[in-house]
Amino acid sequence: MEEGPYKYIRDGNDKASRVIRIGTRKSQLARIQTDSVADKLKELYPDIHLEIVAMSTTGDKILDTALSKIGEKSLFTKELENALERNEVDLVVHSLKDLPTTLPPGFTIGAVLKRENPHDAVVLHPQNVGKTLDSLPENSVIGTSSLRRAAQLKKRFPHLKFNDIRGNLNTRLKKLDEKDDFAAIILAAAGLRRMGWENRISQILGPEDCMYAVGQGALAVEVRARDVDILEMVSVLHDPDTVLRCIAERAFLRHLEGGCSVPVAVHTQVKDSQLYLTGAVYSLDGSDSLKETMQTSITANDKSSEEVDERVQRVGVTATKVPGEAQDRAEKLGIDLANLLLSKGAKEILTVARQLNDAR
Repeated sequence: MEEGPYKYIRDGNDKASRVIRIGTRKSQLARIQTDSVADKLKELYPDIHLEIVAMSTTGDKILDTALSKIGEKSLFTKELENALERNEVDLVVHSLKDLPTTLPPGFTIGAVLKRENPHDAVVLHPQNVGKTLDSLPENSVIGTSSLRRAAQLKKRFPHLKFNDIRGNLNTRLKKLDEKDDFAAIILAAAGLRRMGWENRISQILGPEDCMYAVGQGALAVEVRARDVDILEMVSVLHDPDTVLRCIAERAFLRHLEGGCSVPVAVHTQVKDSQLYLTGAVYSLDGSDSLKETMQTSITANDKSSEEVDERVQRVGVTATKVPGEAQDRAEKLGIDLANLLLSKGAKEILTVARQLNDAR
């Protein structure tokens, strides 16, 4: 039955309960990620009815162009947000790294779940098993569609070549295994682990080899900002450390005005009530780079344990269960680090990277 914008079902005792519809991309990984969020919600709220609605996005349809060339920030999220806006779904599960740092008006990230390993992983062609990026032969071709990964790895492993590879995880692994175009490909460890493909990870790239993308490894639940009951329901999924790390990372990227089309990388850590943020920008070939680290305290004073204002979004995130003061400090950390890099010439590096990429 439909009542207003919401959908209800009646149970045996004629009691109406609201159906919560979750939107997702159609790819297998997206489905797995969405199911994991649905399972957590079912655990916390045994009485709710969940319905999963799968749809294709622009990013899933345009498979022959490098992501950084398409020039659309919300490549994998647009169609899902349209469905959210039309009340066809009530929440959407995304990889946080796919969500632009500025969301369209009326939307917010109502939950950022505990982060999976955020690092990148090397997956080798079966014939190279046992090798590392270091030991691969001269001029071996590595597949990655990420300017961030390519820029860092070109500098670190000058003996290798880097070519674009597109498609979802399944497609990329197939391209690697069934052809001889690539000696290895670079993928997010988190996706491989969620798919149950840990056994394909031959090397995890630490921060000295390759820092990760903003929000990488974290899942985000996007909701309508005015939908207070849904916001309240999903807010229990927030992982406080992940929220603070990702607010800092997103604030850093937003302030640099970076997106898919420029090489920006981060590394964050929460240790002894301090939040550490390392951020870097690169030229396309990695030869030019700036990298700095800053930290801030995230212990909240007693007075700040009052309710956080629900209408306050920080870089698109609404986290009512995390102290507001800590969130403000995380956001300020990201902005301060971006300003430090900008003062050292980050703008020039990124502008050149953007122009070169547009000309490719």
